[in-house]
Amino acid sequence: MIGIFDSGFGGLSILKEILKEPAMARYDFVYLGDTARAPYGNRSPEVIYNWTAESVERLFQDGCELVILACFSASAVALRRLQQEYLVSLRGSEATAAISPEKRILGVLIPLAEEAAHISRFGCVGILGTRATVQSGALKVELKKRRPNLQIIAQAAPLLVPLVEEGWINRPETKKIIRYYLRPLKQKRIDTLLLACTHYPLLYKEITAVIGKQTRVVHPGKIVAKKLVDYLARHPEIESRLGKGGARRFLTTDRVDDFECLGSRFLGEKVKAKLIKF
Repeated sequence: MIGIFDSGFGGLSILKEILKEPAMARYDFVYLGDTARAPYGNRSPEVIYNWTAESVERLFQDGCELVILACFSASAVALRRLQQEYLVSLRGSEATAAISPEKRILGVLIPLAEEAAHISRFGCVGILGTRATVQSGALKVELKKRRPNLQIIAQAAPLLVPLVEEGWINRPETKKIIRYYLRPLKQKRIDTLLLACTHYPLLYKEITAVIGKQTRVVHPGKIVAKKLVDYLARHPEIESRLGKGGARRFLTTDRVDDFECLGSRFLGEKVKAKLIKF
């Protein structure tokens, strides 16, 4: 089983694109949205790490062999530590003996950084993300690893997540706020824009209209989906352990009715969720 984790609903936009890939529809997926504590974007790094670790452990206990941190804040702040400390601690630990030491955790930052570094024509890349993602600097680091001479301009856009969740996508107020956030990036004449939040694909048309045709906009769901197909092809030892019955499960830590309603909008199909507690 493949686990998809996000602090709320946004990761469903990643899952939506993954399920569009013909090679991925047969796999079993479980999605966990920690809606009781969302959003993560304005939390401290230690809090983000602890909460992400709890959710990853729950997904492992539910039988996931591979977990994808669809949350950009979690990927930026917690992924490396989870890989280097948490996964290592599983090996030989009696307390987690039921969890296979071959589990894997992936994030969304590296696929986007690889794509942006590859497609940027003039070496000027913009990042639009939550405050935690921008302040972490993790995307800048990954971009520079791949193309050291890149000029990178990052812009935090904290108001966009609540506007999406309120359904204000087509409101003039939202379009005005998008223009406000994108103005500094346009002034720097970026040629590539990374949407570094899983909520932003729901504003894709509005963002592309404001940023203009000369700027390529990197859609996180499409890139993560493509990279996941490639990852499984390169790691048959993981792929062989994944369930292939096409099962879909959705877990939330709060507001089941809201999760099902808003989640269906993000995923593009009906969502039936189960409430869980840590």
